[in-house]
Amino acid sequence: MRVGVIGGGLAGITAALACADAGASVVLIEALPRLGGATFSIKRNGYWLDNGQHVALRCCTEYRRLLRRLGTDRFLELQPRLSIDVLDADGRAATFARSQLPAPFHLLRALAAFGHLAPRERLSAARAVHALRSVDPADPIGETTTFGGWLRAHGQSARAIDRLWDLIVLPTLNLHADDASLAAAAFVFRTGFLETSDACDLGVPTVPLGRLHGEAAASALAASRVQVQLRTKVDRIVPLDDGFELEVRGDRVPVDRVICAVPHDVAPGLLPDGLYAAEAAEVLGASPIVNLHLHYDRPVLGTPLAAAVGAPVQWIFDRTAASGVAEGQLLAVSLSAAEAEIGRPKAQIVAEAAAALERMLTRARRATLLDAAVTRSPRATFRAAPGAGRLRPPARTGIPGLALAGAWTDSGWPATMEGAVRSGHAAAREVLTGPIRSRRGAETVAA
Repeated sequence: MRVGVIGGGLAGITAALACADAGASVVLIEALPRLGGATFSIKRNGYWLDNGQHVALRCCTEYRRLLRRLGTDRFLELQPRLSIDVLDADGRAATFARSQLPAPFHLLRALAAFGHLAPRERLSAARAVHALRSVDPADPIGETTTFGGWLRAHGQSARAIDRLWDLIVLPTLNLHADDASLAAAAFVFRTGFLETSDACDLGVPTVPLGRLHGEAAASALAASRVQVQLRTKVDRIVPLDDGFELEVRGDRVPVDRVICAVPHDVAPGLLPDGLYAAEAAEVLGASPIVNLHLHYDRPVLGTPLAAAVGAPVQWIFDRTAASGVAEGQLLAVSLSAAEAEIGRPKAQIVAEAAAALERMLTRARRATLLDAAVTRSPRATFRAAPGAGRLRPPARTGIPGLALAGAWTDSGWPATMEGAVRSGHAAAREVLTGPIRSRRGAETVAA
């Protein structure tokens, strides 16, 4: 069996390895000159910058399993217990940390001590957490309701939504609570925070993403005898009576089965007509992410990471050691749902963020900013807004032997690294065990 995998992101890497492990002959074709998809690193001034600050939770079991397969799981540093310093615009800190109590009681102390909300708001938030446990993400009403609307109906103030709920919703769904669907948000909170106590423990890479994913994947794929073709664009997938052909640079590559693991706005142009419409991809939309990389001449942040509320910055990470910076401190500042920032000049974004950090971090007021870079991902994720669920197709398509993968497909997870990996496994299972066309054009089931 020869399987063609189109796309070298986490979904495509996962699918290719799974098919190779099952004994298939696999060719992976990627248009870019590297593997890793939406997670990559660039070199600047002698050190590495990640295109975005990607993190994982302990509940991201399939993603962590992929890292073990790649031999890089030791480079994902998981907190023994979730603990985040949350700063307001003036630098006042409140630590949001779980306890060792079983879920959902492990969050009670964190809510009770969350000083960025008034006591009445904290009590109301605890009630909303309790109510959220009964929200079924699969309930159709979740796809017609915004999470912000649900929160307001459950007594949450605008400040509570901004300072507490968006603290989690923004980095996980890449949308504000007022824009995200109740179904997607309920999944995030139930899976990551409410069902088991340790699911929310945070994992941050200690090496550049290019090393964590792309380079390691190249080695693992080679060891599994997967043929990798970089800088190669597939123009079209053509179904035949006895398999498929991939149109590549005017040539045709014959394969028995195909996994299409490209972004949702690219897929319609590759797929046979009728499988996924360009109109559906347009409605699913995209939400941008902007990341700032600020190199100071001295340490200004005293913790590995921090979150910000009521400020023009959101999450701040110390990437000094991970990036190979020899002096000072390199901070990565992540801005999710960055519609306002994506088109702004670099100088404006950097000046606003630097001013905010000077106000929040005492040591930043005495530091000199040596260098600054901005990385922009205009189409970082699809928009997990109400109605998005029905626009996310499953791995199986209407053409036997052809499967879809990618964080945008219906993996059961939001547009995360975990969702991408799960989609890759689902697509591999589909082409390995699902119905296929025989040479006579009839459907049969793979052994």
